[in-house]
Amino acid sequence: MEPFKVYQLPKDFHNLVNFLKELQKNNNKDWMDTHRKWYKEVRNDFIEWLDRMNDQLATIDDDYYDTPGKKGINRINNNLMFHPHKPVYKDHFGAGLDKRPGTGDFYVEIGIERSLFAGGLWRPDPKTLRSLRDAIDYDGEKLKKIIDKPSFKKTFGGLYEDEKLVKAPKGFSNDHPHIDLLRNKTFAVAVAFSTKEVLQDDFDKKLIRVYREMLPFRRYLSNALTV
Repeated sequence: MEPFKVYQLPKDFHNLVNFLKELQKNNNKDWMDTHRKWYKEVRNDFIEWLDRMNDQLATIDDDYYDTPGKKGINRINNNLMFHPHKPVYKDHFGAGLDKRPGTGDFYVEIGIERSLFAGGLWRPDPKTLRSLRDAIDYDGEKLKKIIDKPSFKKTFGGLYEDEKLVKAPKGFSNDHPHIDLLRNKTFAVAVAFSTKEVLQDDFDKKLIRVYREMLPFRRYLSNALTV
């Protein structure tokens, strides 16, 4: 593995945050069309930063799935077909890195109110969820060891809190040793950062630290879906 490289955040991360603030004051297509040049500028800066992070993560993870910024970045438009009451545009730029098909990626979000790193699987489809539960039934103690690690708890506080089944899922007993895990509908973790933290020079180091801490958890999920 190559030695760790320190990348400075692009100076235009400040520009990105300022753009998002103005966009939320003027969340409509007319404003976006008028400021399209500004949008492309901050979007390109974000993609450039993602490319550098993509290269860096590949040096610390032998199984990393190459995900250039243009491939990982999400649309800034909200999907109004399914969420008609949402604003036209999001209040953040988001992207997935290490985006191997069929598994959970490493999600990066830079926003106004909050920014976060997250990973895992958010309410996966029934087939995927069954695969995860079968894996937990087989060797759930491995997952417990990962999420009970002190540094993992300090970083993420535990698994992301979401809806859970009241009783054991079909095919499993209520006295299963890992019933608390089996009842989950979401298997993900996340850590949030303030805008002030995002604009500090060591933000890239924080991304690397969180990625390393999350890696065993994400590998367990990937193995459950691919083995």
